[in-house]
Amino acid sequence: MIALLQRVRKAAVEIAGEAVGAIDAGLLVLVCAERGDGPAEADKLLDKILKLRVFADEAGKMNRSVQDVGGGLLVVSQFTLAADTAGGNRPSFSAAAPAEDGRRLYEHFLAQARARHGRVECGRFGADMQVSLVNDGPVTIPMRITAPYSAPK
Repeated sequence: MIALLQRVRKAAVEIAGEAVGAIDAGLLVLVCAERGDGPAEADKLLDKILKLRVFADEAGKMNRSVQDVGGGLLVVSQFTLAADTAGGNRPSFSAAAPAEDGRRLYEHFLAQARARHGRVECGRFGADMQVSLVNDGPVTIPMRITAPYSAPK
């Protein structure tokens, strides 16, 4: 799975002009399931996100996690994170998980996030969303957890 994290002062997602999720200080998490990903990759990615020390401590060093600071998570599905631009000017998204697999893993990720972290908001899988944010820092971190390789049969 792929995630792009942005430390934010606030972030919100709208669909057709309707606010569906918003947080104050915390992390905007854009997430994409890739072919071959399963619940184990989603769980490992969430574990890393919750423990990632990207918030300042008393000395001003990035030494605190979103859990340490009580920040929110705004989780938004974004299959375009799997874009491959090596072949030309039109990106290929063939590495992204098929829609139903992506939906299942996104919902799994959200359920686990809500079970482990008190402040979780989200977008809507597959929707045309407008995301607004005030980036803090800016701090933007890409993450990727890959499924174990299995040789073709």
